[in-house]
Amino acid sequence: MQASYKKYILNFKHASGTSRGILKTKETWFLILNAGDKQGIGECGIFRGLSVDDRPDYEDKLKWTCKNIHLGLEVLLDKLIEFPSIQFGLEMAFKSLENPNTFELFPSKFTQSEASIPINGLIWMGSDAFMKQQIKDKIEAGFNCIKMKIGAIDFQQEINLIKSIRKQFTSKDIELRVDANGAFTPSEALEKLKRLSEFDLHSIEQPIKQGQIQEMARLCSTTPLPIALDEELIGIFSVTKKQELLQTINPQYIILKPSLVGGFSGSDVWINSAEKQKTGWWITSALESNIGLNAIAQYTYTKKSGLPQGLGTGSLFTNNFESPLQVKNGTLQYNKSVNWQLKNMQHE
Repeated sequence: MQASYKKYILNFKHASGTSRGILKTKETWFLILNAGDKQGIGECGIFRGLSVDDRPDYEDKLKWTCKNIHLGLEVLLDKLIEFPSIQFGLEMAFKSLENPNTFELFPSKFTQSEASIPINGLIWMGSDAFMKQQIKDKIEAGFNCIKMKIGAIDFQQEINLIKSIRKQFTSKDIELRVDANGAFTPSEALEKLKRLSEFDLHSIEQPIKQGQIQEMARLCSTTPLPIALDEELIGIFSVTKKQELLQTINPQYIILKPSLVGGFSGSDVWINSAEKQKTGWWITSALESNIGLNAIAQYTYTKKSGLPQGLGTGSLFTNNFESPLQVKNGTLQYNKSVNWQLKNMQHE
């Protein structure tokens, strides 16, 4: 077996705002395996500024992985414990080798176009008018769960926006999730959560910055609004440490991004630990291309979460790969009659 890698820059159709700044491009890397006449492709979806493996030696580690591909998946995953996005790319590439032409990594009713995955509509930060227009578009597109990024503009402005949504739509009409990306300070967080809870929201993601374990534990024990850990899960490598984190903080939900938590196997550990203590969970993409999104979606369907997932990001980019993934009526669907188009991977 031979392995190689390739860098690819995804371009956003519109600059997308978060509390960490404005995103215009998203870097990703592809791991390509060749075994005889078979080819497997995996996406190493590093997220600069967020991934624990955003390190100067990232490309060196990809080179090392390709050079040592003969060690096999299990050994490589163990040696790449500090590089979760490369672990994810490896798992995907090896699975892709099993069904190289279709990218059907987890055969199911989803990949047979017989079932869909409910997803949330994502609202990016921006001006009041821009955010209102996004909300209107998502509702017209059939979404009944909307996730809003908050924390970058004036908090009262965000409250007014949420209030205006709730005047039109009750929680039975539209489920609202908000994501603060760690924008609140521990001293102000509880008061802000109290104000947000007046609008019957489903949950808030990562209200305070990761790493403040005791503060987050206190917040989860007193919050009037369910809290979902997101960034908090990044960089926790051992099974024991994952269990300890969940037992200490005892969150209402956790959110899994396979590129950031060690792929399918890393996500499995988090899910098993969460379910043991009755913590809810759902899965989201981390702005991968359709290649990575496809793998995450197929995996997600097999886990049977029951909650809307965060998998509607494929249409954000101008130079994504054409794929069978389609967003329709607030769900992600797999149209097996559509073929993959990877031509632009070859030219860039």
